Amino acid sequence: MSLFGGIVGGFVGFTLLGPIGALVGSVVGSRMTENRTHRRSANNFDHQVAFFAALFACFAKISKADGVVSKEEVNKIEEFISTKFNLDEEQRNFAINIFQKAKDDNVSFDDYANQLYSLLKQSPNSLLIFYELLFELAMADDELHPEEEKILKRVPKIFKIPQAVFDQLYEKYVSNIKNHYQVLGVNESMSFAEIRKTYLKKRKEFHPDTLISKGLPEELIEKAKNKFIEIQEAYEELEKKLKK
Repeated sequence: MSLFGGIVGGFVGFTLLGPIGALVGSVVGSRMTENRTHRRSANNFDHQVAFFAALFACFAKISKADGVVSKEEVNKIEEFISTKFNLDEEQRNFAINIFQKAKDDNVSFDDYANQLYSLLKQSPNSLLIFYELLFELAMADDELHPEEEKILKRVPKIFKIPQAVFDQLYEKYVSNIKNHYQVLGVNESMSFAEIRKTYLKKRKEFHPDTLISKGLPEELIEKAKNKFIEIQEAYEELEKKLKK
C-alpha cells in the first residue's frame, strides 16, 4: 500500500477532528468522507503518517513566518523530499499539497505542533529529529528571521524537551554563520567587495610565510597555519552565501 493509500484508508480513522486530519482531508478530498464512521485506535502507521503530514505543515508555517516563502526554502523542501525522505512521485505530490494548503490556512504552527506532540510524545527522539529539521529549513537562506526564531523558541515548551536544545541547535545552525563574519573581522552590513578586501588583508597578515619572516617562534607556526585555514574557510563560506 502506498503512503497516499494508507492516508485515505487509515489515518482518517482517528485524527479527522484534529488540525492534521482536517489538513489531510482538504488535500485528499471526498474519499475521506467514506471513512468517517470507521474510527479506531491509532497504530504505528498512523503515527508515521501524522508525523509526515505535520512535518510538512510545520515546514510551511516556518517558511511563511517572515511573510514570504523564499527560493532557498523551496529548494530545501525539495532536498528533503528527494534525499531525506526518498518520496516517490505520488508521495511527493501529497507532501507539496500539504505544504501549499498549510502555508495559507488559518491554523497556527502551535496547533499543528501540539497535535504532533500528542501523537509522538512516547517517542521524544522523533520530536528531536523533527525540531532539527525545522532549524535546518529556517536557515536555508543562511539567516534566521526574528519571526522564525520566535516559533523555534516555542517548540521545546510544546514538545516538552529541554530549552537547552534550542541553544544547541542555534549554535549548530545559526552561530556558525555569524562566526564567519567574526573570524574575518567584518559585519553583515558590509558589501562583498569590502569583505573581500578585508579578507585579502587578513589572509596576508596571517600567512605562515609572512609570520615567519617577522620572527614568529617556530612553536607558534602550527597555530598560525590553523588560523590561516580558519580565515580561508570563513571567507569561502561567506562567498557562497553572498554570491549565490
